Amino acid sequence: MFDDDIFEDFGDDLFLPYPRAKVSRIDATESIDKRRRSKHDSADDASNVANPTSDRPWEASVQDRIADELRTAVRRHIPRLPGVYGMLDLRGRLIYVGKSKCLKNRLLSYFLPHNEEEKSGRIVQSTQSIVWEVQPSEFAALLREQYLIRHYQPRFNVQGMPKRQRPVFLCLGKPPAETLYVSHLPDARAIACQGPLLGSGRVRRAVEVLNRMFSLRDCSNQTPFSFTDQLQLFDIQPRPGCLRLELQTCLGPCAGACNRAGYQRQVQEAQKYLTGENDYPVHMLQQQMDQASQRMHFEQAARLRDDLKHVRWLSRRLDHFAEARQKFSFVYPVAGVDGRDCWYIIRQGELCHAVAAPTSAANWKKNAKLIEELLTDQKAIGQKATSRPETVALVSGWFRSNRGELKRVFAPHAIPPWTKTRSRTTKAS
Repeated sequence: MFDDDIFEDFGDDLFLPYPRAKVSRIDATESIDKRRRSKHDSADDASNVANPTSDRPWEASVQDRIADELRTAVRRHIPRLPGVYGMLDLRGRLIYVGKSKCLKNRLLSYFLPHNEEEKSGRIVQSTQSIVWEVQPSEFAALLREQYLIRHYQPRFNVQGMPKRQRPVFLCLGKPPAETLYVSHLPDARAIACQGPLLGSGRVRRAVEVLNRMFSLRDCSNQTPFSFTDQLQLFDIQPRPGCLRLELQTCLGPCAGACNRAGYQRQVQEAQKYLTGENDYPVHMLQQQMDQASQRMHFEQAARLRDDLKHVRWLSRRLDHFAEARQKFSFVYPVAGVDGRDCWYIIRQGELCHAVAAPTSAANWKKNAKLIEELLTDQKAIGQKATSRPETVALVSGWFRSNRGELKRVFAPHAIPPWTKTRSRTTKAS
């Protein structure tokens, strides 16, 4: 029943313009599972295999020997190079994916003494094998890690880890009466989509407040909607589906209380907020909180303070996305530690393509034309590159943490001859 989950390979690399490195692997020769069968344990105890807090002393000793064996193999076989790595459990399933600019150092940190209660210790106690794939740079490893986590959804990356949260996307859509909503994947049908955002609980709370601020509905899409300018066969007055119309926090498309143009104006204001063009909710909540405090309505002021905290948190992240989409359209040259230099083409904050750094005049002309099309021609984007909104947060975070890297980027109209670009990239690295 577990055959479909057994790990075989990481698969193709979407952002590596070179043949990817072969996935390497080390396995512990001793297995808790074999020891358990030799003890004639019941099959009902199979769930204890992944239980790091087992009270069986023989099992704990086997886990220690497996960890020692893996630590020795890491020291002997894993290189000090950038890359991604994965942990496999007893059944060969991928349970964790990570990245590092130095694979050996990162993996050795999992085997530090007295870390049984830490995240790394719990991962090691469930690990039977380690796999890794070398990457030409830390940036390439970061891109690869994001793809692998999204593709495989390893349980230690997305479940039960307090510091590791599943990312979500904030979307505006679902006609005919659009609303703000949260999705675990980018919605291609949405008017606007921002993310990924970590902290689904905070995002959902902020969405609840924003729908109220923009007077947008938050009911199910199965609810029938009608507008005052919409022709009807029978003159039947629809009834509101909730109290928000009475509280004046929704325009009431379910009750025919607004026209389509008026509702669309509010949708456009919400879209401007998502793209960083206005900050209306923050200012309005601040004003309402101050007024409630002055009137000594302290319970109301406390609720507004909590609402403001979540909306401000979301606004800061939307500002980062807006900065990336407005300013980040360039070529980012990255030198590879193994000589595999890459040019990453970033358009409006999204990483849309990657090419090998040119090493000849012919390659230079070919890449220059491709880069010009991808960064300047909207039609060419749809033809040659796939929209990847999930990379906006990664690109934005990378350049916020590495501001000096922005000095190396260049625009397509400022691309120098390939020989100068090659030497500049090599020197900067």
